[in-house]
Amino acid sequence: MLRNLFMLGVPLVRGAALNGTPTINTFHQVKWSHVHRLSIMSTQVPFSSDFLFRQMFDPTSCTYTYLLADTESKDAVLIDPVLEQVDRDAGVVRDLGLSLKFVMNTHMHADHITGTGLLKKKIPGCKSLISEASGAMADVHVQPREEVKFGRHKLEVRATPGHTSGCVTYVCHEQGVAFTGDTVLIRGCGRTDFQEGDPATLYKSVHDQIFSLPENFKLYPAHDYKGLMVTTVGEEKTFNPRLTKSLEQFIEIMNNLNLPYPKKIDVAVPANRVCGIQDEN
Repeated sequence: MLRNLFMLGVPLVRGAALNGTPTINTFHQVKWSHVHRLSIMSTQVPFSSDFLFRQMFDPTSCTYTYLLADTESKDAVLIDPVLEQVDRDAGVVRDLGLSLKFVMNTHMHADHITGTGLLKKKIPGCKSLISEASGAMADVHVQPREEVKFGRHKLEVRATPGHTSGCVTYVCHEQGVAFTGDTVLIRGCGRTDFQEGDPATLYKSVHDQIFSLPENFKLYPAHDYKGLMVTTVGEEKTFNPRLTKSLEQFIEIMNNLNLPYPKKIDVAVPANRVCGIQDEN
C-alpha cells in the first residue's frame, strides 16, 4: 500500500509528539480518494484463449449486441440482437465459421424489435432463449441459476427484475464478465415506469445479484448513449449516480425522472412477445 501511495505522489509525514517524545508512527495528508481508486482499478480478468467476444452496436436504438463463442468447438450465442442488424450479425457468424446455438435476450425490450425470429430463419438450427418470467415466446425458457452452455463455456442466469419483471443478467464467471441488459447501465440504470417496472425491485436486484459479484468483473450493458462500452462492478458501486444512493433516495429519483413515452414501445413489445416477428412460432 505504501509503495502505491508513493507512486501517486502522496506526501507522507511522520507524526511526533510536541515534546519530542517518540510516538507510534502515523501518516498524514494521505489522499484516500486516490487509494480508493486504486482498489477499484484492480486487475481485470483476462479472457481465456478459447473465448471469443464481439461487441456490436446499433446506432438507432443505441443497443449493444454480444457474440460469444468457444473457438475450439465453434459453438456460439448471441445476446440482445436488433432486427435491423440481422444481416450484419448473421454475416459475422458465417465469416467466423461459428455454430450459433442460442439467440438470447436479457429481457423483452421496448425500444427496438429483437432480431431473434429473423435470425432463426437465416441460421437454421439456432434456438431462441429468454427468461420464463418475461412472458415472451421462445424455444428455451430459462430460470434463475440455470446455465446456458456453448462449447465448454457457460453463462449463469441471474434474475434481475425491476426494469421489467423478466429481466435477467447473464454471468460468465470464468471470464469475469456479466451482461446486465437494462438493469445496470454505465453510470445509470433502466427506467422503471413501464412494463411492470419497480424501483425497489430493481435496487434489490442490482445490490443482491450484480454488486455482489467481484469488483473487477466487467459489466456489459444492453445500451449506452454516451459512447461508453464497458464498466466494472467496482466502478458502478462507486460512481453510479443512482445506485450508490440509499433505497429511499433511489426510489425518489426513479419516480421523478419524467421521461418521455418510449417511441417504439407500442410496436416493439407486441413483436418481442413473439420472438420479434409476428408469424414466428
